[in-house]
Amino acid sequence: MTPLNAPAMRGVIPISPSSPSASVDHRSSFVFAVAALCLTARAYAQDPFEIQVYEYATVPKGKWDLETHLNYTGSGTKVFEGPVAPTQGQLHLALEFTRGITQHFEMAGYALFARRAGHSVDFVGWRLRPRVSLPEKWLPVKVSLSAEVGFPRQRYEDEDITLEFRPILERQFGRVAIDVNPVLGRSLRGPGSSAGWEFEPGGRLGVTVSPKLDLSVEYYGAFGPVKDFLPAAEQVHQIFGGGDINFSDAVVLNLGVGLAATGAGNQTVYKARLGWIF
Repeated sequence: MTPLNAPAMRGVIPISPSSPSASVDHRSSFVFAVAALCLTARAYAQDPFEIQVYEYATVPKGKWDLETHLNYTGSGTKVFEGPVAPTQGQLHLALEFTRGITQHFEMAGYALFARRAGHSVDFVGWRLRPRVSLPEKWLPVKVSLSAEVGFPRQRYEDEDITLEFRPILERQFGRVAIDVNPVLGRSLRGPGSSAGWEFEPGGRLGVTVSPKLDLSVEYYGAFGPVKDFLPAAEQVHQIFGGGDINFSDAVVLNLGVGLAATGAGNQTVYKARLGWIF
């Protein structure tokens, strides 16, 4: 999860690094977050439960962020791949709670659910994710770092424990925002653990049309193991068009439709995300 693309979030001003208390806060949150990142990093194309390019800002200190991700695979795989069920017609729901611990550190937890055609709703698994943002004055590009450990069920992912490491890079040009997520993921325990790290980049180009509307184009890819990329025809490349409707500074609805650029992975996906900061 990443904070809402709302004017209030972009306007959050961190405590000045020149303040002694702010310096201690920055150091303690940074050390704790880096330690968490080292303990925690997943490897699969586009995540069907959380289809999102992360933006820079973390949830403000003392605030909660509830995001509800609802995604539907209109055209996907049609046969079992080992124990993993076909994705076509699957409806995915992720409930994500994030707490702002400091001005530059947040912790999130996820509960995942899914419904396959002809089946009742399944509990799919859970995840934990710490994230730290670096003070904006440190670098010419806004940077935050996220890590996520997941515990999926076999019907939806043929791994026992997954790990993801996600750098987030952001640059603003007036009304235009560019976000890049060069994601590295892997299986920690399961059939794919020997494959090592996989490269799963994502990116977003967003344009603020009005205070109530942002339009965006998003990219999600899966190149395969870093040590030996998959052939081009087997790589996943997906493009999503959509945008954010800003009902208020604290409530944002994101909608999008994704299409595949290759024959690999899901071919048509519809996504929605409702976020509420309180």
